[in-house]
Amino acid sequence: MLYDWFRHIEFKNQWVLPFLLALPVIAWYYYRTATWRKSSFKVTSANVFSIRTVRNSFIHLPFWLRLLAIGCVILALARPQVRNVTSKTKGQGIDIVLCMDISGSMLSNDFVPNRLEVSKQMAEEFVRKRPIDNIGLVIFSGESYTQFPLSTDHDGLVDQIRSLRSGMLIDGTVIGEGLATSIQRLSSSKAKSKIIILLTDGNEQPPETRVIDPYTALEIAKAKGVKVYTIGLGALGTKTVEERGNKIASFLDENLLKRIAAQTGGAYFRATDKESLQEIYRQIDRLEKSDIEVVTKTKFSEEYVWLIMAALFFLLLDLILRYTSLRTFP
Repeated sequence: MLYDWFRHIEFKNQWVLPFLLALPVIAWYYYRTATWRKSSFKVTSANVFSIRTVRNSFIHLPFWLRLLAIGCVILALARPQVRNVTSKTKGQGIDIVLCMDISGSMLSNDFVPNRLEVSKQMAEEFVRKRPIDNIGLVIFSGESYTQFPLSTDHDGLVDQIRSLRSGMLIDGTVIGEGLATSIQRLSSSKAKSKIIILLTDGNEQPPETRVIDPYTALEIAKAKGVKVYTIGLGALGTKTVEERGNKIASFLDENLLKRIAAQTGGAYFRATDKESLQEIYRQIDRLEKSDIEVVTKTKFSEEYVWLIMAALFFLLLDLILRYTSLRTFP
């Protein structure tokens, strides 16, 4: 604690500090002239003066107290200050929903270690770069689910992204319902810009329980003024992955993803590996800039008062000792 205090100390009047060099000179002069400043008288024997007592052990203490007082005054005149710098980030953010596919095909290892793990890493990196935006997370497979609502609690969001795994929802691919759920998360948003980043490696493969198809969800997005960026993962054509011993086919419906992006004012991107996916998120980050302002405040607190009080204490103690227990004659 004391170390931190000294580490943050600054002196406003640094030109005063060299006067501290006079203190060792004064101490040297005091001891150099101590002999002729003392009174003398003749005695028959000097044996008595060889006896050490508590009083004569501390005979020079008043001098050291005065020297400390002078040192404290010099330091006080140098104006010691503690500087506190506080930074606050503020501005007008964008509301963003990450809409991520966690179906079985996302376990394909054409991305190392697999598509889902790479998607999670890049999503986390994207979130870390958006300090003032409200960001939420919607996941979908055979159904859709809001994993994390719109929030600036990015640490909590990152924890949820890291916890994603295939099999959390029933199997399938309901792009339409994932998009519709994401739009619903943005329905009460008053942000200047509302964005959805929809990431998938397949096409619409709905179960019988599907409620909203992709084209209906697209019309809702257009009506709500939501911009959708779509990201397609994997190579063109058929890819197979093995889940619980079963091979699952995955087809990337680029036409659907391009249509959703084009009609909502967003853009479609194709990711064939980790590096290309990372670059896609960087492009989206550049396209959707938030108004960020970093306000820095510097506050100085004066610390010389404590030094003045210390100097007065040393002088008072010096006076008390010189005129009581350590009084000398003459």
